[in-house]
Amino acid sequence: MRPRVVIAGAGFSGLWAAKTLANQPVDVILVDRNNYHTFLPLLYQVAAAELEPEDIAYPVRSILRRFKNVRFVLAEINRIDLDKRTVFSDEYAITYDYLILATGSSTQFFGTPGAAENSFQLKTLEQGITLRNHILQCFELASRNIDDDKRQQMLTFTIVGGGPTGVEFAGALAELIHGPLRKDYPAIDFDYVKVVIVEAANSVLLSFPKILRDYALDRLYRMKVNVMLETIVDKVTPDTVHFKDKNILPTQTVVWTAGICADPVAKTWGLPTARNGLLMVLPTLEVQGRDEVSVIGDLSSMEEARRQLPMTAPVAVQQGAHAAKNIIRKLRGTQTTPFVYKDRGAMVTIGRNTAVALVSKRAFKGFFAWILWLIVHLINLIGFRNRLMVVINWTMDYLLFERAIRLILPLRAFQARKKKQT
Repeated sequence: MRPRVVIAGAGFSGLWAAKTLANQPVDVILVDRNNYHTFLPLLYQVAAAELEPEDIAYPVRSILRRFKNVRFVLAEINRIDLDKRTVFSDEYAITYDYLILATGSSTQFFGTPGAAENSFQLKTLEQGITLRNHILQCFELASRNIDDDKRQQMLTFTIVGGGPTGVEFAGALAELIHGPLRKDYPAIDFDYVKVVIVEAANSVLLSFPKILRDYALDRLYRMKVNVMLETIVDKVTPDTVHFKDKNILPTQTVVWTAGICADPVAKTWGLPTARNGLLMVLPTLEVQGRDEVSVIGDLSSMEEARRQLPMTAPVAVQQGAHAAKNIIRKLRGTQTTPFVYKDRGAMVTIGRNTAVALVSKRAFKGFFAWILWLIVHLINLIGFRNRLMVVINWTMDYLLFERAIRLILPLRAFQARKKKQT
């Protein structure tokens, strides 16, 4: 009987942990609620009708098929018995010798009334498709003979949060609106259309140097994106956003990208938690008093130089590989080592020929940063077909100023959602 390692979650951290344990003297069971891995850095492009959902998703079994000691189970872990070393789903009970928790994060609404019920999120493929459906349906409805106030409300798109996801989606949405949709809907007066970013801080992209923040702000303004800085959302309703300064913005579209927290189910597992429900870990990524349990990715509360590590794909990948290597060290009888994040930089695209990048503490902006962003994301995208389809869609968009994925699917499900809201 070889030791069994159970990995909960097939995101970046869980998948890289499984890859690192491949062909090692352990049996690995990777468990996830979906049978595919989603390349989340490009999810906003699904919502902005730039990419198909299947362009950024890849079957987990196809990734793992060449690893003889790794098996995939389609299930959602909802309970853990730490004493019996068993994880439970509705259908399975799986025992483990080592457990790696990598179930990811959820959207953080900071207790804002109505935000969870009335906002769109960008954490899953389903949410990306739903948001795309909604945006396109808003233009369909606005093209009809309705009063001006209602049209203005339908064509105001509000993004809460000026971080990388909010900025990238705002740029992609502005290009969709003022490019293909302007040609699709000649009857609409596009002076009614507004893309708004609401940010509580005094700038967007706070983790970047000031020169890059200022550049990003300037580019957003040029793309006709209205950026509301130092503005706090007080309440969200189906038709409005209320701010703490008592102003009200009529809108039927609120995309919440302002914060993330741990998967709520993690609070029920009996492990020590920190801020935002994250699970506390030692520098080795193990849980205090439970060295057979490791927590990685967005789920772990890992500080370095007194700051929480960013919840990004590079951190998740490195933590997944490190947690797996520590298990191998234990099996060999050697000492586990603390995790040290190797920061290779960060980058954000704002639109056509426009991006900001911070690489080895060097700041880049404009066309070169945009090319760098394209290359890095293509390299990290899983699957040859996915890379090919993304290149084709990006090329068509760049050369023809076109978005081919302007589809409202599935229409019946969307109409049922709208009927429920009204």
